[in-house]
Amino acid sequence: MMRSGRSALFLLTIISFGNIETISVSISDFTDLYEFTRELVTDIAKTWDIVGPTVMEKHLTPPILQAKGKKLMDRMMVLTKSINHIEERITISTSITFGNLQYDLPKVIRYELKLDDLLSKTAMIESADHNFQDYLQASVNATKTNNTNSDDSLHFERHTLENFATYVVSHHPESVLGLMEQIHYLVAPETWQHSMFVNQGGILNQIKETLQEIGSNLCNVQQSPQQVIYNIYTSLQMTQLKGYTMMQFSWMLLRLYNKGNFTLEANKSKEKYLHRMRLQVQMAKKAMSDADQSMWRCDPYKYVEDETYTQLTRLLQGYIQNEIDLNNEETCRENCQYYSYTKQFGCYKDNFCSQQRNCNGRIVDCKFIDSDMTVCQAETMSNERYRWIEYKNGEKLGDLSQSCARVTKVDSWWRYLFWHCSYCLCICDDPYFSDRYFNLRPVTSNVEENMVVTAIRFIKVDHIIHLQIQEGKMLPKGIINETTLSWRPVDEYKIDITGVRNKDYHMMSWEERGIDLDELTAPQNHVLTGVKFRKLGTHLNLEIRITPFNFSNGLLIKPKEKSEWISNDNTDGASESPRTEVKLKAPDVPTKHPFNNRPDSQKDQFLIFTYTDIYKDIAQHTVPYIDTQIVGPQPPTPLSGVGLMHKGMDGSGGFISPKVFTYNMAPHLQEDFEEI
Repeated sequence: MMRSGRSALFLLTIISFGNIETISVSISDFTDLYEFTRELVTDIAKTWDIVGPTVMEKHLTPPILQAKGKKLMDRMMVLTKSINHIEERITISTSITFGNLQYDLPKVIRYELKLDDLLSKTAMIESADHNFQDYLQASVNATKTNNTNSDDSLHFERHTLENFATYVVSHHPESVLGLMEQIHYLVAPETWQHSMFVNQGGILNQIKETLQEIGSNLCNVQQSPQQVIYNIYTSLQMTQLKGYTMMQFSWMLLRLYNKGNFTLEANKSKEKYLHRMRLQVQMAKKAMSDADQSMWRCDPYKYVEDETYTQLTRLLQGYIQNEIDLNNEETCRENCQYYSYTKQFGCYKDNFCSQQRNCNGRIVDCKFIDSDMTVCQAETMSNERYRWIEYKNGEKLGDLSQSCARVTKVDSWWRYLFWHCSYCLCICDDPYFSDRYFNLRPVTSNVEENMVVTAIRFIKVDHIIHLQIQEGKMLPKGIINETTLSWRPVDEYKIDITGVRNKDYHMMSWEERGIDLDELTAPQNHVLTGVKFRKLGTHLNLEIRITPFNFSNGLLIKPKEKSEWISNDNTDGASESPRTEVKLKAPDVPTKHPFNNRPDSQKDQFLIFTYTDIYKDIAQHTVPYIDTQIVGPQPPTPLSGVGLMHKGMDGSGGFISPKVFTYNMAPHLQEDFEEI
C-alpha cells in the first residue's frame, strides 16, 4: 500500500478496513458501501469476544494476555490485508476526483468551500491509519519471530499500542474521535445549531453549486458533477469507516490492557457512527438529486489532427473563377452576385482556371471584391487552394505571412468594350476527394456478454466520420469490470465499393449540411448500449439505444427484446417549438484559438456546417471541426445518455463534440444505517 509521497489533495484517496475472518462478502465481491459497512460493523462487534466481556482480572498472567493480544492482532491483520485490496480500487476514483479538481477550483474557492479543511482532516486520519498498520505489523512480526517472548520486547510493543489507542479515542480535536466529529460537521452541519455553515447545506451541496457555476471551466475532472459528488461522498464514508474501526480497536486494546471496561463508549460510538452515516447519506442524495450528470472534454493542450480533432475537407471552399466560365454561353453580361448557384462550364482560353484545381461540383455564393489580384496558391496536395489574396485596391484576404507554392497575378478583362469579365470569389461544393461522409450504421455494445457503453468518440476512417464506442462488462451495483474495457472496431467500408448504399452513410452537401444538437438520456434503471446517426429531413440526427438492467446483480434485462432506440424528432420546420440555429459569426479556423472554446449551444438546436470567414481564411476550411477526444468518465461507469454540442467562441468556428451522461446513482444510496 502506498504510504508516502502523496499531497494533501491525494490523501483523500480513502482506505477502508476490509472483511475479517467471519465476514460473508469477499473482497472480490465488494461493490456496495452500505453492505460492506453492515458486514464490517457486525464483525467488529463479534471481535469484542476476543478480549472478553469485562475488565481483565488482576490475577491473569502475561501469557494469557499475550494469547488474547495475539488473537486480536491476527484478526486486525486480516483487516489490513483487506484494506490493501480495497484501496487499490478506491484510490483510482478518488485520486482522479481530488487530484484533478485542484486544477479547476482556485484556492479562494477551495477555502470558501472548506475543501482544504476537509482534506486536512482526512489526511490526519490517513496518517493515523498508517501508524496503526505499522504498529500492527510490527506486533505481529514480533509474535512470529520472538519465541522467547522477552518482557522488554512485549513491553515496548504494548506501550506503543496503548499510547496510540489512547490518542485515537481521546477528546483532543486532532484525535481520530475529534476528527470524525469535525468531518461530520462539514458534511451534515444541520446537526449543529447556530452555525453559519448550516444554511449552506453542507460541503456536498456547496460543491454541487460551485460545479454548476464553473461548469464550462471544469476541464480536468473527467467526471460529471454528480459523479464527483458521489465519489467524494464514498471517499468520506470510507474514511469514517476506517476511523470507526480504529476507535473500536483502541477500546478493545485498552480493555485488554486493563485500562477500563469501555462497553458504554463502544456502544455509543457505534450508535453515533451509524446515525451520522444516515444523516450524511441524506445530504449526499439531496446534493446528487439535481446535480448535472453530463461530462464533456475541454480543448486539448495541443491540437493534433486525427488525434484530437478532424475536419470535413473541401465541402465548402473559397474558389476564384471568372464569370465567363460560370454560364454555358461564355458571356459576361451579369455580375458576380448573379451566380448564386451554378457550376463551372469551361475554362475560357486557359486563363487562371487552368492553373488551379477545377471545381467539379456546385459553385455558390459568388461575390465581386476587385478586378485584379495577386493569388498565393497552396501546394497541389493540400486541402486548401489559396493561402492569401491581395487585391489591387489594397483589400487583403487570408494571412500574408504564409508561404506559397506559387504566386500568380490574376486580372479581369473587358470583352467587346461593353462587358467586364470579372473574377469572382465563390464557394465550391465539390464531392471529389472530399471528406464529407458520416456513418449511418448502428454502433452497439455486445449486450449478450452484458457489455455497456462507457465512452464515446468521433473517428475518421476512409473519409467517413464514425461514432465509436468503448464498452465494458457491467457488474453488480453499477460497477464496470475495467479489465474488459475495449473499443468496438469501426465498421470499415468505402463509399465506392459494391454493396455500400446511401442508407449506410450521409454525404454532406450545400443543401444538406445540418446537424442536430441534442441531449438524449435514458430513464432510470436503463443504460446506454448503442449510438447511431440517421437522416431527419436534411439534418444529421443522433439516436441512442437504451437497455433496462437490474442494479443489484448488474445484468441487462432481455437486451435483445427490451432494448430500444430513442431520439429527438423535433425539426426546425413546422413544429410547435421548432429547433433554433447556432449561428457562427465570421468564423476562423478553431485551432488558431487554443483552450478558449466553451459550450455555446443547448439541446434542441441545430448547426449548419459552413466555411471560414473570407477575410480571415478565404473560406478555405469547413467549420466547425470535429472533436475526436475520448469522452468518458474516469474511472469508467455506465452511461445513461449521449449528446452533441458545439464548443466555440467569438471568431472561432469551434468544434462539434460529444457529451455523455453518467448513470444516476442517487436513488440507490441506502439510508437505513441505524438498522445495522
